[in-house]
Amino acid sequence: MKSTLRPAIVLFGALTLVVGVLYPLAVTGIGKLAFADQAAGSLVLRDGKPIGSSLIGQTFSSPRYFWSRPSATAPMSNNAAGSSGANQGPLNPALIDAVKGRISALRDADPTNKAAIPVDLVTASASGLDPEISVAAARYQAGRVASARKMPREQVDSLISVHTIAQHLGFFGESRVNVLALNLALDGATH
Repeated sequence: MKSTLRPAIVLFGALTLVVGVLYPLAVTGIGKLAFADQAAGSLVLRDGKPIGSSLIGQTFSSPRYFWSRPSATAPMSNNAAGSSGANQGPLNPALIDAVKGRISALRDADPTNKAAIPVDLVTASASGLDPEISVAAARYQAGRVASARKMPREQVDSLISVHTIAQHLGFFGESRVNVLALNLALDGATH
């Protein structure tokens, strides 16, 4: 028994050291060197204090700001610890009611806007944490934001253009806008 127990304990200790300590330290070190911003959480700082992450959606409700995609996380919106989709199918009455409520809120916030509402403004993403909206969703909200801030619409449209992120490699996905970055640019804009 001793002849088999000792090698098993040594192997267990060696594997624990390699897989449980050395490998995670090596991967973390490489991540911090090669992808410093992402490894640190892609934090967005204002006056040296973190105000959000460029990788996690933020909740904005003021008409002066662009609104993010709805979040399906619980117990609060954009809760990274609760990242998941709602798992509600298109015929689920709860999803239909939620979408109707979101459409109503968008129409109430900007009653003169008769344009079609982009789908990403009324449906949650798979993670529930999407930090970006489509360019169409940003343009849909531009009139409301410009009016609430008493800014020229052209200036708001220009900020959307400046903050539009192109497709990955020029053809994957669609162009999009990071809501936090756009709202911070709005706060910094003068008119």
